Amino acid sequence: MSKKLILAAALTLGFGATSCLGPNQTFNDLNDWNQQVTDNAWANEAVFLGLNIVPVYSVAYMADLIVFNSIEFWDGQ
Repeated sequence: MSKKLILAAALTLGFGATSCLGPNQTFNDLNDWNQQVTDNAWANEAVFLGLNIVPVYSVAYMADLIVFNSIEFWDGQ
């Protein structure tokens, strides 16, 4: 069991510390939209919690990490 845990930690660090993160524009656009969706801070917090319960933030972040930032990195722009 401990060998699997060590392997999982090593893979996580290996993928997470590659210094090829990118700007995460999709995630940032979603966050900017969420901050100004209403004029009420409590309503914005409710929208934020809803977007975390239904994993919209997670999907946007993973799409940035795996797809969009990779395209930007390999495209060179």
